[in-house]
Amino acid sequence: MMISGNIVDLLDSRIYPGTITVRNGRIEEIVEGGKYNTWIIPGFVDSHVHVESSLLAPSEFARLAAVHGTVAAVCDPHEIANVLGIGGVEFMIENGGTVPFGFYFGAPSCVPATPFETAGASIGPAEIETLLQRNDVKFLAEMMNFPGVINRDPEVMEKIALAKKYGKPVDGHAPGLSGGALRKYIEAGISTDHESFDYGEGAEKLSLGMKLLIREGSAAKDFAALGPLIPRYPDQCMFCSDDLHPDDLVGGHINETVKKGRRLGIDIFTLLKCACVNPVMHYGLDAGLLRAGDCADFLEVDSLDGLNILRTFIKGEPVAENGDTLLRSRHVARPNRFNTGFKMPEDFAVKGGAAAGINIIEAAGGRIVTGWAREKPKSVNGHLVSDPARDILKIAVVNRYADAPPATGFIRNFGFQRGAIASSVAHDSHNILAVGVTDRDICNAVNLVVENRGGLAAVSEEFREVLPLPVAGLMSDGDGYTVAEQYSHLDRLAKSLGSKLGAPFMTLSFMALPVIPRLKLSDKGLFDAERFMFIDLTAE
Repeated sequence: MMISGNIVDLLDSRIYPGTITVRNGRIEEIVEGGKYNTWIIPGFVDSHVHVESSLLAPSEFARLAAVHGTVAAVCDPHEIANVLGIGGVEFMIENGGTVPFGFYFGAPSCVPATPFETAGASIGPAEIETLLQRNDVKFLAEMMNFPGVINRDPEVMEKIALAKKYGKPVDGHAPGLSGGALRKYIEAGISTDHESFDYGEGAEKLSLGMKLLIREGSAAKDFAALGPLIPRYPDQCMFCSDDLHPDDLVGGHINETVKKGRRLGIDIFTLLKCACVNPVMHYGLDAGLLRAGDCADFLEVDSLDGLNILRTFIKGEPVAENGDTLLRSRHVARPNRFNTGFKMPEDFAVKGGAAAGINIIEAAGGRIVTGWAREKPKSVNGHLVSDPARDILKIAVVNRYADAPPATGFIRNFGFQRGAIASSVAHDSHNILAVGVTDRDICNAVNLVVENRGGLAAVSEEFREVLPLPVAGLMSDGDGYTVAEQYSHLDRLAKSLGSKLGAPFMTLSFMALPVIPRLKLSDKGLFDAERFMFIDLTAE
């Protein structure tokens, strides 16, 4: 195969007309010369993503992502690993291998993420070594247990030592970490972070030599705050989505982050270096950078200003053209672990009288950190109940791996005036999360998820609807575009209940994540994610 255009050489920062010859999936030679009105650039790389959060199997994720010029993704499979252990990682690798797309998986470092929630599996140092010995496992995935790193926990340090033994980088997860604690974290051998929330935090991490993965996902959008750092640290920045729901993936991917950078006036070579070159170099990916001998992974675009993608090539094969995917759907297996039974409304009741105040989680759109408020609760017949007038709703977490009483609390900023939503996508252990106005609504939403052995559900007096997620309770086995439409429909239903959040289900999915500050709810109770300890609902 041969293709001609204005070739964008990011390694030498030059553009020249030329013709690329491809043989056996690699670039055989590039001959300069000619005059063309299209441009050829390397393909985009998502430097950190949990594919499971797209609600799609890897093969379907690839079909959608390739349309936007993404040719490779650095993937942390810890979502499915928390459900199925190493078997889940193997499923992701095997399914990803059924399509021509660069899936590069890591060994999940924190399964379970903490001992403060119930997960479906555990991955210790022995399992980590088994994974790191594989050539198709490229790194030790995000080390979320930053207190364990700082305090030099023996098991945590053993996992990091194994990554060093096999010459593979260690991804970080250090929200809000600074000063001496951050230095100890980096000195342990951790090289990246994707959890910076503001310019100062990002600048400190970059100044200490970390690579900054700038995130634009469905729940967390950090480019506005961190993008201005790129011109100062062009060799240390990369772009990632982290968690991206299917409707957002249909709309765009890393290409949209590059466009945001252009609107800030950042040089196109600098942006493309972050989007294409830096992840390949840092993780040692076999993704092409338009050199002879490289994989033939590249994009044909109409201009460097519009970046409209005409065609996407992976290993010399056209995989997308003019907004349409050329990849066909593959068969997707349905591994799962779901062992809880149906619940009753009274399971979600919270006994309490006229308490002076309760601890309330404060959700925020576009952020996965939460606030923490204290308010006098509404009490009816000796029970604490939701108070939609003050936007204080009940939230519950149901252990999906065994029958156990739900954990309950209260949350603000979901805005529901009626009904409830529930989800088996609940980072990181993926128990069932629900938020709603009445115990009956919450129970009905939870039971829809249980009935389908995983899914997203929205209920009210008018409707009861669910998007089944039979693959580990995290992913659909269906067509990605259909799943995106189904998700968009459920998203509209959630917003019809009164929510003003941009992505209610995505925001909900992080409310049980005890490694992100400040206040969260796991299946074991209300959790202070700054002091790493459980607290009572009424505790001062």
